[in-house]
Amino acid sequence: MLLVMDVGNTNTSLGVFEGERLAWHWRLTTERARTVDEYGVHARNLFAFAGLDFKSITAVAIASVVPQLDYTLKRMAEVYFHLTPLFIDHATDTGLTILYDPPSDVGADRIVDAVAAVHKYGAPCVVVDFGTATNFEVIAEGGRYLGGVITPGISVSTDALFARAARLPRVGIERPRSVIGTSTVAAIQSGLYYGYAGLVDGILRRMIEELGRRPRVVATGGLAPLIATASEFIDEVDQTLTLDGLRLVYERNRGACA
Repeated sequence: MLLVMDVGNTNTSLGVFEGERLAWHWRLTTERARTVDEYGVHARNLFAFAGLDFKSITAVAIASVVPQLDYTLKRMAEVYFHLTPLFIDHATDTGLTILYDPPSDVGADRIVDAVAAVHKYGAPCVVVDFGTATNFEVIAEGGRYLGGVITPGISVSTDALFARAARLPRVGIERPRSVIGTSTVAAIQSGLYYGYAGLVDGILRRMIEELGRRPRVVATGGLAPLIATASEFIDEVDQTLTLDGLRLVYERNRGACA
């Protein structure tokens, strides 16, 4: 079985594949100060809850955008699984032609999202990944990674609003009953929800104009299901896109990892 890890600035997603099937997956808070043993204990607890044996894992693949954790996770894989993990980056054989300048600036999460989107939905396509930052990735025919857009994530924007406006209460991010808020809480929720949906669709509309055709638009990440309900352009919500991409990249590099 294959263990995959998507290490983001806010959350870390883990998944276990049996062949092509994602059998188990979990979401943890990313903690830069965790030690090798702490990550190992967390993994053991998750595996115990799922009735999994550590020895059933035969490979580990990691997409990390937190360089401070790379050595910790490498040692965790070596100590607890007795395996050397595959870390994905721009130099990994993914089947993509990265036209970004420079290619090394493309995060591992963006790369595996693009790989999975092309494999599952075809090209041209656009991936919108709602994370700490919201990333838009544009992939043309032939697996050509053209580039994209990076914006502050909705949670980052929300935190900034509450930090700078002393009289505004912190509210949950949810779809309000109407655009016109009749209370401060409702007005903030409307601004967050419809404001961010407007940002997403505004960027997608301009991307479609530049491409000259309508690509398939796939959303992933924690808030993807919520924002997608207000979007004119999002066609699919795929919460396991990044994990699927990790599996696909690992399978492509299986021989090199042996």
